[in-house]
Formats: sequence, C-alpha cells, structure tokens
Amino acid sequence: MQTPSNITLNKDKNILTLTFNGIDYPLPTEFLRVYSPSAEVVGHGPGQETLQLDKENVKIDRIEPTGNYAIILFFNDGHDSGIYSWEHLYKLAMSKDELWSNYLARLKAAGHTHSQL
Repeated sequence: MQTPSNITLNKDKNILTLTFNGIDYPLPTEFLRVYSPSAEVVGHGPGQETLQLDKENVKIDRIEPTGNYAIILFFNDGHDSGIYSWEHLYKLAMSKDELWSNYLARLKAAGHTHSQL
C-alpha cells in the first residue's frame, strides 16, 4: 500500500496535492468529488455509478484523517460520505489523465456542458 508522505490543500481550496514517492500529484477538487468512493457516486455494485454534474466550482472545506489508512474530504456542496483510502487516492493520482478524460466524455455523452468541453 502506498501512503502519501504529504497532503496539502491550496489556499483557494480547489487543489489537493498528494506526495507519493517524492512526487507531487495535484488533484483538482472537482476530480476528487466526481471520483468519490461513496455509495452516492459509485453505487452499491457494478453499473450503479451516478454521473456527478455541476461540480466545477466545488471546494474542500476540511479534511479529517480516518485511522492510518484514509481521509474524509468535506466538500462545500455538502458531500462528506466518501472515505478516501490511501489506495484509492494513489489510484486517482496515477490514473488522473485517463479518469478525467473519461469523466469529460461521459458528461458530453449525457449532453452536459463543462468549461473543458
């Protein structure tokens, strides 16, 4: 299991930077919100995922550690039910470009707008 050596939230509360193996991975809060591991986002089984809409301006209000294995991110849209394990955060950091492209494609296919489309 990869554990981040550092976690920082920028002053605008819209970029969470994780450091794994001495490398910084800045993750936008919108990305973290739409890839929350919560049941609200991923559902309770395969095929139950819910496309998250209108999250472009979401910010992180606070971060709380959960044991030695995860953090909970409290977003300003009221979402706070995802437990972001180190494993999940590492996966997001390593696959950010692919996951982000997939999210934008899903938005476009659903007929929703985004500033990056």
